[in-house]
Amino acid sequence: ETLITEGQATIVFPNANEVFYNPVQGFNRDLTCAVLTEFARLQLRSKGIRGTVAFGGSPPSLAVVLPGEEEQGGSPPAAPETSRTARPGEACEGGLRVLEALAASGLRSVRFAREVPGLGAVVASDRSPRAAALMARNVARNGVGELVTPCLADARMLMYQSKSEREPFDVIDLDPYGSPAPFLDAAVQAVSEGGLLCVTCTDMAVMAGNSAETCYSKYGAVSLKGKFCHEMALRIILHSLDLRANCYQRFVVPLLSVSADFYVRVFVRVFTGQAKVKASASKQALVFHCVGCGSHHLQRLGRATSHGSGFKYSAATGPPVGPTCEFCQHRHQVGGPVWAEPLHDPAFVEGVLAALERSPGRFSTEPRMRGMLSVIAEELSDVPLYYTLDGLSSTIRSNTPSLLQLRSALLHAGFRVSLSHACRNAVKTDAPPAVLWDIMRCWAKLHPVKRERLPDSSPAARILSVEPTLQASFALHEDANPSSRKRGLKRFPENPEAFWGPKARAKPGGGIAPSLQEKRERLQNKRTQRPDGAGLKQFPCKRFKEGTCPQGEQCCYSHEPP
Repeated sequence: ETLITEGQATIVFPNANEVFYNPVQGFNRDLTCAVLTEFARLQLRSKGIRGTVAFGGSPPSLAVVLPGEEEQGGSPPAAPETSRTARPGEACEGGLRVLEALAASGLRSVRFAREVPGLGAVVASDRSPRAAALMARNVARNGVGELVTPCLADARMLMYQSKSEREPFDVIDLDPYGSPAPFLDAAVQAVSEGGLLCVTCTDMAVMAGNSAETCYSKYGAVSLKGKFCHEMALRIILHSLDLRANCYQRFVVPLLSVSADFYVRVFVRVFTGQAKVKASASKQALVFHCVGCGSHHLQRLGRATSHGSGFKYSAATGPPVGPTCEFCQHRHQVGGPVWAEPLHDPAFVEGVLAALERSPGRFSTEPRMRGMLSVIAEELSDVPLYYTLDGLSSTIRSNTPSLLQLRSALLHAGFRVSLSHACRNAVKTDAPPAVLWDIMRCWAKLHPVKRERLPDSSPAARILSVEPTLQASFALHEDANPSSRKRGLKRFPENPEAFWGPKARAKPGGGIAPSLQEKRERLQNKRTQRPDGAGLKQFPCKRFKEGTCPQGEQCCYSHEPP
C-alpha cells in the first residue's frame, strides 16, 4: 500500500490495480473543490443564510449568519453570539448534501469534507466491496467520519432511491471510468431544485468523432472529427443532459464547462419549469461541417420569438448551406444536435477566479486553474465552435500567420474575436466563413502560394481562385493581445511527466487485464523497438484491406523486405 497526499487529504491506496486512482485528475478535483466552495456560498446565501468566505488561512472557513439574525446593510454582524462558523470537516446545519456516486478510493469525498465549508453531509458510494472498505479506512484516517458516509451500493439505485424518498442531493458528482451515459437519467432526477450536477466524460475518442454511431447511442448526438472537436464534445454532453432533464420537465443551466487533458468536465444547475423546457429545442443545433475547407454552420432545431409577454415556439427553417460548400464545392457532414447556448456563466466564473485570488496557494494546480478560468472568462459566449490557425493555413497551403496577426485582421474588419480554452491555436469569432477566407486570401497575396502545384479540385485552388472582397489589414491592433496572454498566465501547460493520461480500468484482484497488457506490448513503441519491421505483419495496410495491395498475401504493414 501507498500513502497519497492531495490537497488536505492523505489516503491509503493499494499498489495493485484493485481500486481506480489517476493522479492526472488532480486538476479535476482541485477545480471541483473551488467550484463547490463558490456554489456553497451562493446556495447558503439564497437559502437565507448569508455569509462570506474568509480565505485568510488554510483551509478556508465560511462565516454563516443564522436566518433571521442578519443585519441591515448586507454585511454579517460582528457580534460573535449572532453568528456561527461552518468549518471544513464539520457538518453544517442546513448545509449541502453531496453525493459522489462513483467514489473508488474516496479521495474526492475526503477532500470535499476537509476543504469545502458549508456541507451538511457527504455520501461516497461505490459498488465494489474493495473500494467501499478502502473508503471507510480513508474516511477514518482523515477524521471526517462525522461528515462522510461510505456506502456500498449501485450509483443508479442510490439516486433513484433518493428521489423516491424525496431526499434529493444538492450536489451530485459523476466521474466514471469512461462514459457517464448510464448514470445521467438517475442524476437529473436525484438532484435538488437548482442543485449542482458535476459530470466528467473520459471517452473522448467517441465524443471527438472517431465513433460517431457510438456517440449517438450514448449521448443522442453524432460527433464530428473536426478541429473544433473538443468544444463540440462539451456541447454534446450538455445537449445530452438537457435532453434527459426535459423528460421530467427540468432543464439545465451551465455554470462552467472545461476541456482539459483527455476529458471534459461540466458543472450545471438543474431547474424545474414546464415553460422553460419548451425553449430547449431552440437551444440545440445541428452542425454542418465541410469536409474540404473545414467551414462550419449551425442550424437551430427550434425558433423562439417574443409574443406579447411570453414566447412563441416553432420549428426552425433551413438548412443554412447548399448541396455543396460555397467556398470549395465539397460536401458537408452533419453532426449533432449539440448545445448552442453559452457554455459558462460569466458571473460564476468571475466568482471562482476572485476566490482563487483571495486564497493563493490553496491548490497545487492553482496556476493552471487561474490561467484556464481567465481564458474562459475572455471567450465569446455567444459564438459556438471555433477555427484554428493551422487549420485555416493548411487548407490554402500557405504558411501560418501569427495569432496576433489574424486577430488583428478580424478586429480591423469590425468583428469580435477571442481564444478558446479547448485549443491553444483556436480562433473564436463572430465573423462569417466568407470573411475568414477573404482574410486568408489577402494573407496568401502577401505570402504567395505555389498554385501550379495545387490540383484544380483541391479546396486551396478553389478558394484562392476567387478575389477577396475585403482588404484585410494585418497591422497590430491594440486589442489583439488578450489579457491572459499579456499576463503570462499558464493557459496550456505541458504534461509534467511521461504517460500523463488515462489509466487502466481497475479490476478485482488488481493488475491489468491480459488482453490489455498484450495490446500494450504489441502496439506501444512498435517502431522504435522493432526497426526491422519484425512482428508487424499482423497489421495489414489499407490497400490490403481493400484488396488492391500489389504484394497480395505477402503484404506487411512496413512493406519492408524480409
